[in-house]
Amino acid sequence: MGVAAGPIRVVVAKPGLDGHDRGAKVIARALRDAGMEVIYTGLHQTPEQIVDTALQEDADAIGLSILSGAHNTLFTAVIELLRERDAEDILVFGGGIIPEADIPLLKEKGVAEIFTPGATTASIVNWVRTNARQPAEA
Repeated sequence: MGVAAGPIRVVVAKPGLDGHDRGAKVIARALRDAGMEVIYTGLHQTPEQIVDTALQEDADAIGLSILSGAHNTLFTAVIELLRERDAEDILVFGGGIIPEADIPLLKEKGVAEIFTPGATTASIVNWVRTNARQPAEA
């Protein structure tokens, strides 16, 4: 992607049929309030739509939110599509109702971090700041 300039750009997405988006909106707002550019894709996105958006928006990170139980399938599909499109430099993190037992598998597949219920918005913002590319100095 070359030398990055400007604020960190994050796509926040709700993959699959999950219709509960309050948590994703809270995280999107917290990231935006922290000075990041946030693109919220809305509900019912396919992995292809999410990756397309991330590429079109020149995103530094993708935050996936899921409560439906399909995290293993959908998170893995996003990671695989990023690999296929030579975009592994886009950081993927997720959150939602994800059993502790599934977290190591998701991380093995390439998800950088998982935030479960109880994670603070401050901890998520700090993690993204620390792990996403850092903006170039003006």
